[in-house]
Amino acid sequence: MANELQPQDLEQITSATLAHYDARADAFWEGTRTHDVGQNIDALLKYIEAQPPYRILDFGCGPGRDLKAFAEHGHAPVGLDGSAEFVDMARIYAGCEVWHQDFLRLALPPHRFDGIFANASLFHVPRQELPRVLKQLHATLKPRGVLFASNPRGGDEEGWQRGRYGVFHEWEAWRRFMEDAGFAELEHYYRPEGLPREQQPWLASVWRK
Repeated sequence: MANELQPQDLEQITSATLAHYDARADAFWEGTRTHDVGQNIDALLKYIEAQPPYRILDFGCGPGRDLKAFAEHGHAPVGLDGSAEFVDMARIYAGCEVWHQDFLRLALPPHRFDGIFANASLFHVPRQELPRVLKQLHATLKPRGVLFASNPRGGDEEGWQRGRYGVFHEWEAWRRFMEDAGFAELEHYYRPEGLPREQQPWLASVWRK
């Protein structure tokens, strides 16, 4: 692979991105705590076929906004984040179990979850590492489990932006990654809803194992 990222590159990507969030954890929380992602939560829940309460992994849970929402829906969510600051905040705010794990060093139990909610998180995974990470998420889902993902869309740009590393997938490329990992598409849409496409920077998609 041309320009393949080496282990030291991946370590730098992880450490710098997490340091960015750790240093701005309070400001991030104040800036995002009132964001309405009910459309995304509903998009995950409506496709889960298990009997409630659902076991849900909030992948990249941040300070715990959506983790608490899932608990208030009566489900059994577990949070996961690489930022130590976010993990502490989420445990306090949501009152749920939260795992401190680097996205590139996951240790997930097999066949544990009915659903995975990856809202604004998977775009931080470098493209070359994404197939492995998606297969790990696939493996931690129960049979016919559901994964929701929302990422900032783009033209497949990858690199640093304002102190964080990210990949800005276009739809066709993202779909190939998901299908190659063993997922089948249920639906996709753009956000915020009700605006012209050029004013919808987020690509949301829902997938079944």
